[in-house]
Amino acid sequence: MKKLFLSTCILFVFTFAHAQNLHITLFGGISNYQGDLQPKRFTFRQSNAAAGAGLLYEITPKLYARANVTFGRLKGDDKISGLYLNRNLSFSSPITDVHLGLEYDLLNLYDRSFTPFVFAGISAFHFNPSTLDSTGAKVFLQPLGTEGQGFFAGRTKYNLTQLSLPFGGGFKFALSENIRVRVEMGLRKTFTDYLDDVSSTYADPVLLLQNNGQQALDLAFRGDELKGSGTPYPAVNSMRGNAGSKDWYYFAGVGVSFRLAPRFDNGGRGGAGKSKTGCPVSF
Repeated sequence: MKKLFLSTCILFVFTFAHAQNLHITLFGGISNYQGDLQPKRFTFRQSNAAAGAGLLYEITPKLYARANVTFGRLKGDDKISGLYLNRNLSFSSPITDVHLGLEYDLLNLYDRSFTPFVFAGISAFHFNPSTLDSTGAKVFLQPLGTEGQGFFAGRTKYNLTQLSLPFGGGFKFALSENIRVRVEMGLRKTFTDYLDDVSSTYADPVLLLQNNGQQALDLAFRGDELKGSGTPYPAVNSMRGNAGSKDWYYFAGVGVSFRLAPRFDNGGRGGAGKSKTGCPVSF
């Protein structure tokens, strides 16, 4: 108990001493992805709501360490993208992104009311693609091995928690020294092609049925579900997705940051452009 009390006291003192350098951030916007069921790099089509929160630590007036978590949802549907209608695949996946990185303001917000900013870092993310079967029941896709994962040479089931490389930027507007509004877009480069459970080629349907079951076969190709189609299962090793291009996901939206411990003077940190109330007076 004494060690716990001492540790708590040290943490409290550290937080209090550095509170003026800490900003709490809140974010709201959209999430989307680029992959085999959504070929455009950036689009509002098939996008979904996203929200997040985090911390900024002010290393200098223009450089920050950032840590945040963002929640969203990714979706894709061949019927909407329109490129591979006969394939007739679709998916939906929650996405949880935990991000650490650095953020840099091009202008000093203690002197200005507005600045562009950029950021980069590393993220860990979790996803879990699912679809609705022909009866409308939700089915998670990764356990099925729809491309022959588990028996096809060189194909193993993909991990649902992975790393990505985040980068992006936007604009900040200083309402005061303690409150700032931001417009942001952040891209995530992944090292997987399975955000949508689609990557390479069609497995042998006989082996897929024998090894991974009827549901894996049913959801590997769904062109036969289209009314009046009668499209047969594609030839073995014909293209199901583009394995040469990894998937991306991204967030875009607006946010607000609040200084943890309000400051009422510029503290000698370059506030020549501020009024006595701490508000910016020039761009």
